[in-house]
Amino acid sequence: MNTKKSKIEGSVVTIVLGLGGIVTSIPFIWMILSSFKEDREVLSIPPTIIPKTPTLENYLILFTKLDFGIYLKNTLIIVLFSMIGLLLNTMAGYGFAKFQFRYKEALFLLVLTTLMIPGQVTMIPTYLIINKMELTNSMTGIILPGLISAFSIFLIRQFMVTIPNDLIEAARLDGASEWYIFTRIILPLSKPILAVQMILTFIGAWNSFLWPLIIANDDALYTLSVGLSLLKGQYTTNFAVQMAGATFMVIPILIIFMFFQKHIVQGFNMSGIK
Repeated sequence: MNTKKSKIEGSVVTIVLGLGGIVTSIPFIWMILSSFKEDREVLSIPPTIIPKTPTLENYLILFTKLDFGIYLKNTLIIVLFSMIGLLLNTMAGYGFAKFQFRYKEALFLLVLTTLMIPGQVTMIPTYLIINKMELTNSMTGIILPGLISAFSIFLIRQFMVTIPNDLIEAARLDGASEWYIFTRIILPLSKPILAVQMILTFIGAWNSFLWPLIIANDDALYTLSVGLSLLKGQYTTNFAVQMAGATFMVIPILIIFMFFQKHIVQGFNMSGIK
């Protein structure tokens, strides 16, 4: 009887979740399909789901008449340096987890304290520092503040604490250098949390909007997110082009999340439970 009841409950939950997933995905599906429609079809009443005459013109407009190619290049540069920043965060997390040094706990507490401060609060002081360094309106000024993330350091440190110290000491006794230990032992053992951080870092860099908008005055330094917001002014009535821009922004994130979502759950579980 209990087995039958459990099957019924499981079926009900599956149906409810399936309906919820379908309802949630309708706007995304409509956005993607609308990016292949002509502008007049996007505004047609009643609305159509499947494009009557599919076209790639909207995407061609993005990369020929607009500067989405430049915006894409800038975004990929930010993503690349964000991954370099992730390496720095990993080294910092490893240091906090496995090394003993003066004021270690106080410094780590300071890192945790920064997590409680909203990013908007630190934005003005950061801008003043970047301006004092004469890095405003430059790619360096956009990249530099995002290299280090307190959240990444915290999450990586929490995971690396679970790695046995005896393993590291054994490697040191065998004559392994600290760099060898970090790259050949620590990093392979930290694949779950690094996968999580790589995904989150990519999403954050890919969607970078507010800071590039503040720092950059030149269109040649804008990111995809900033370029997408500009479409509202340049193509106010051409909703098909706006749908194409939004689709171009969302699809890579959806693909990455679909392929690596199990790593996200696994990484958070291992760093939070162990």
